[in-house]
Amino acid sequence: MRILIWALAVAFLAGCTSPSELMSGTPIHTYTTTKLPKDVALCVYPAWQDYRSTSVLSETTNGYRIVVGTDTGQTDDILNIELSDNGKGSLIKLYQRMPWSQIGRSGLTPALNKCL
Repeated sequence: MRILIWALAVAFLAGCTSPSELMSGTPIHTYTTTKLPKDVALCVYPAWQDYRSTSVLSETTNGYRIVVGTDTGQTDDILNIELSDNGKGSLIKLYQRMPWSQIGRSGLTPALNKCL
């Protein structure tokens, strides 16, 4: 019985994903817009909070980041919004832990598209 519990605990921890681990991969979508990062972030954030109340909006050195995680420490979704190279818009990258599973996420992409 102890071996089974130990195996489950190891499997559970192996599945945990941090924001840096998720962002080390390729984004599932990349967008550009003429809106500034702050405007995009403030537009998208309420819809992401509706999706999961634990969503966190934070300012980065060159934009904003919205991180959606679970109570168990998993990071499911990250929206990274940076000032574009020309300084006149935003480069937006969407990272998702399990992009094939859109259960409960149906409002995220439309909310983002509305804010572009």
